[in-house]
Amino acid sequence: MYIKSIVLEGFKSYAERTEINGFDPFFNAITGLNGSGKSNILDSICFLLGISNLSQVRATNLQDLVYKNGLAGITKATVSITFDNSNKKQSPLGFETHDEITITRQVVIGGRNKYLINGVNANNLRVQDLFCSVGLNVNNPHFLIMQGRITKVLNMKPPEILAMIEEAAGTRMYECKKISAQKTIEKKDAKLKEIQTILDEEITPAMEKLKEERASYLEYQKLMREIEHLSRLYVAYLFVCAEETKLKSNEELQEMQSSIAKLQENMKQNEAKVKELSAEIQELERRRDKEVGGVLRTLEETLSEAQRVDTKAQSALDLKKQNLKDETKKRKELVKNMEEDKKVMSAKEAEVAKAVERLKAVKEEGQKDAEALEAAQQHFKAVSAGLSANEDGAEATLSGQMMTCKNDISKAETEAKQAQMKLKHAQQELKTKQAQVKKMDSGYKKDQDTFEAVNKCIEKLQAEMKKLNYEDGREECLLEQKRQFSREVIQLREAYESLMGQFPNLRFEYTDPERNWERSKVKGLVANLFTVTDVSNATALEVVAGGRLYNVVVDNEVTGKKLLEKGELRRRYTIIPLNKISARTLNDNVVRTAKKLVGPDNVHTALSLVGYESELRKAMEYVFGTTLVCDSLDNAKKVAFDKGVSTKTVTLGGDVFDPQGTLTGGARAQTASVLSKLAEVKDIQDSLRNKEAELSAVESELSGLKGTAEKYRQLKQQLDLKTEEARILETKLQQSSFHKQQEELENLRKTIEECEDTLQKTKEVQKKAEEKYNVLENKMKNAAAEREKELKAAQQKLNQAKSKADAFSKRLKEKQQEADAVALELEELKREQAGYEQQIQAVDEALKAVQEQIDNMTTEVSANKEAVRVAQEKLSQQKEVIMGQEREIKGKSGEANRLREQNNDAQLKIKELEHNISKHKKDSADATAKVARMLAENDWISSEKHLFGQPNTAYDFKTNNPKEAGQRLKRLEETKDKLERNVNRRAMNMLSEAEERYNDLKKKKRIVENDKAKILETIEELDQKKNEALNVAWQKVNKDFGSIFSTLLPGANARLAPPEGCGVLDGLEFKVALGNTWKENLTELSGGQRSLVALSLILAMLLFKPAPIYILDEVDAALDLSHTQNIGQMLRTHFTHSQFVVVSLKDGMFTNANVLFKTKFVDGISTVTRTAQTHEGKVLAQRTQEKAKDKRQRQILAS
Repeated sequence: MYIKSIVLEGFKSYAERTEINGFDPFFNAITGLNGSGKSNILDSICFLLGISNLSQVRATNLQDLVYKNGLAGITKATVSITFDNSNKKQSPLGFETHDEITITRQVVIGGRNKYLINGVNANNLRVQDLFCSVGLNVNNPHFLIMQGRITKVLNMKPPEILAMIEEAAGTRMYECKKISAQKTIEKKDAKLKEIQTILDEEITPAMEKLKEERASYLEYQKLMREIEHLSRLYVAYLFVCAEETKLKSNEELQEMQSSIAKLQENMKQNEAKVKELSAEIQELERRRDKEVGGVLRTLEETLSEAQRVDTKAQSALDLKKQNLKDETKKRKELVKNMEEDKKVMSAKEAEVAKAVERLKAVKEEGQKDAEALEAAQQHFKAVSAGLSANEDGAEATLSGQMMTCKNDISKAETEAKQAQMKLKHAQQELKTKQAQVKKMDSGYKKDQDTFEAVNKCIEKLQAEMKKLNYEDGREECLLEQKRQFSREVIQLREAYESLMGQFPNLRFEYTDPERNWERSKVKGLVANLFTVTDVSNATALEVVAGGRLYNVVVDNEVTGKKLLEKGELRRRYTIIPLNKISARTLNDNVVRTAKKLVGPDNVHTALSLVGYESELRKAMEYVFGTTLVCDSLDNAKKVAFDKGVSTKTVTLGGDVFDPQGTLTGGARAQTASVLSKLAEVKDIQDSLRNKEAELSAVESELSGLKGTAEKYRQLKQQLDLKTEEARILETKLQQSSFHKQQEELENLRKTIEECEDTLQKTKEVQKKAEEKYNVLENKMKNAAAEREKELKAAQQKLNQAKSKADAFSKRLKEKQQEADAVALELEELKREQAGYEQQIQAVDEALKAVQEQIDNMTTEVSANKEAVRVAQEKLSQQKEVIMGQEREIKGKSGEANRLREQNNDAQLKIKELEHNISKHKKDSADATAKVARMLAENDWISSEKHLFGQPNTAYDFKTNNPKEAGQRLKRLEETKDKLERNVNRRAMNMLSEAEERYNDLKKKKRIVENDKAKILETIEELDQKKNEALNVAWQKVNKDFGSIFSTLLPGANARLAPPEGCGVLDGLEFKVALGNTWKENLTELSGGQRSLVALSLILAMLLFKPAPIYILDEVDAALDLSHTQNIGQMLRTHFTHSQFVVVSLKDGMFTNANVLFKTKFVDGISTVTRTAQTHEGKVLAQRTQEKAKDKRQRQILAS
């Protein structure tokens, strides 16, 4: 199979449809100038063959292959190649019937890419399979030698050269199989690990558990046998006891009747003694009452009188003591007031000092006014003497002042002349500079316009940024908020999961039973559907609800059925359908009765303590409607067992009173109440929802801002660039010579303005001086009138000074009065201080007198208290006498009561005996009935009754204690109940099944291990075959390599040998000999010789594994003409079985070709022309080249 023709359209430099026909089946060459498109023909062949590494065809993507990247109006690139398929031995699989195969590949701008085989669409994989079947795998090519391949071969390391041999020998297939086998081993290892994991984690623990369950089951059977034995022993004992009870009942009845008779006799004797004691008690009480009414009353009156006198004296003493306290308090107040006045006096003294200071300051100010008055008087005297005051206030004559004015006029004229000269010079300089600036104006104006345009662009960008309504840094702020919210959401989820882990029953999850399922039909767990109004009620409500707390509420029974059947519930649930549930609530009369019993605040219905939505009322009534909650045990007991209430009641602590008679209570679990924690769970859920909503809002805002933020960043980047450009332009303008000239012009203008101002000012000064001179001159003429005028002014100034002096005198007088007033207030305070001292002295004298009165009255009170004490002692003695009588009466009464109690006890014993008699009668009847019942229930009693209690039998009550047997039987029954809940009756069968599975997995494990061993053997065989094939390939390639190199470079030799100290499998390197000398390294060769070494190896590889087509791209670039000629001849003579397409710029190569294609680049488009070459022409061209070569050598020798 070889190329017959190529059609290019829109591919790289071939913009127009270009047909390249007449390819030779053996040797074709392509030549042309650089950039004319010769290599593009080879790129088109690689493109059609499906190359994946586009860098080899000098492109980064498929769009680069279209003419000018589609910018010239051409939007697609098409390559079609027609292959000759007449040689059926080289035909691709499935195309043996076709003599020609035309394959087309087309790529369109935008990425669309398609293949056609003989005009029919085909996928990429089919085309690749077609080419690979004839040895044209373009992605792993040995038939494609592009530019740079020779240099790459020269730079290869020994392992890389070995890899080329492996590729040519096809041992890569062995490597692929080896890798596949190793992957299979990995899978087998994973399978072994999986089997071992199942054995270790599932089967073995399950077998251990089943063995334990089998042991439990055997123990359970043993226990049942023991229970049966003990039951017979205990029943036999009860039967014997019942018969003995029946026999002993008559004797005990007689004993109890005789005891009743004795007790009745004792009761009669005790009643007689009680009557005697009652008479004696009455006599003693009469005598006691007589003494109480006489002597005792007199003593009590005496004590009362003494206490009255004592109380009166004590009151008088207390009054005096109160007076003493009042006087003491008064003295303290006086002392306090005196201290406060002392502080005020100190403040007044400071105020007096300040007033004196102010007075002194006023006096100093008056001194200044006096000096001003004196100066005014002196000025008046000077004016009276004929002197005048100038502008500075100094006294001078009119002639002196006129001389000063003349000097001022002269000075002003000089300054004006200087300013006029400076102004003239500046104006001339200004005209010169303006003329120079006009010449430089064009360039500066251009920069100025550019600067203004940039400023307008900046304003436009700022306006666009403002329209975006985007705050700089908003996206970063939102990203930070997103991270913060994400962390908070994670923390809340962890807290929620932690709480739900403590109460897993609160977790209710299900999958939708059907499509478009409305989840609002399932309301949820009862625990999540109500709120506890007071946390203190949480424990009671939890007890009331019990297991119903975890029931699921749904809207109807259909929803409940679907949920149970298809909801994939993870555990068993009870469903409460709202439309079917039968709820009952307590009667209002019952609740009112309960509240009357214990108070309205101490009992509530459980339903009233929870909050819920109205639609859930039936469910809440079902859970809480029939129970009351009380605050204490006593109230709960009273309410529960009251006939008018008779309702189940729960305390706040969780104790339950049932009207049927049961009580439930005791220590509760130490963990927190579910309902108390449920509020925390709901708060966390709400916080989580809020945070998730905030996070979603931030994410939504972020997604909405994404485009705006990107556009804002672009605009800001543009703004920064324009701002920088404006700054550079402004700097350029400021540093330009035009700008400097403008500054100089501005300075000249300022100088001109200053000179003009100076001229204006000098004119004004000159004018004022002249006016003043004229005034003084007039004054000289009118001296008398002027003197009179100045005299009046001096008199006026003197009068003003005098008025100031008078005002000062008035103010001085006021300050003196203020100082005197403060001094008087200070004197008044001193007098008040003396009055306080006198009052304190008087109070001290009064205190002394009151203290003397208190001492006298204290003596009197002591005497009165002694009289009261004596009267109390006498009264106590009389009371002792009466108490003795009381004790005697009490003793008699106690004896009478004791006898009465004996009678009561006897009466109770009689009733008890009577009760016991009736009980014994009942017990006798019960024993008879019990014996009859036991005989009826246990058939074996009749046959084994004679053995009951007999020694050496199963019913020997001495050897086997029946009571202990009964207790043990009870314990065994409890153990049996526990074992029945846990015992697995199918343990024996399940253990057998587990053992079978264990053995089966062991068998599978052995099979996998055997497979692994076989795979390892296969890998060994593959390695051996690979080494054999590689050795054969190396020897063949090495032989061809040496032969080709000797042909290309006569007198030289080359071979491929392993590095020193290594084997063939470690790598191969080049060994080259020029003559008989083997070179140590390729660097000792010239560039052309090294290129021949690489090219020889490549051609030897081509000989080892021929392909139908070979493509060579300028492989002779580093060779001279003679070597190029040798290569061309060798290709034509040695590779007659394949088609060569060679790109070359040298005659020695393309003159050996049968067909030569020349490329040209005309008007931006590549064109191709074909030339067929005869062998004679080639020989002639060769001889011409040899002659030219000999001529050059002769010229070199001659020189």
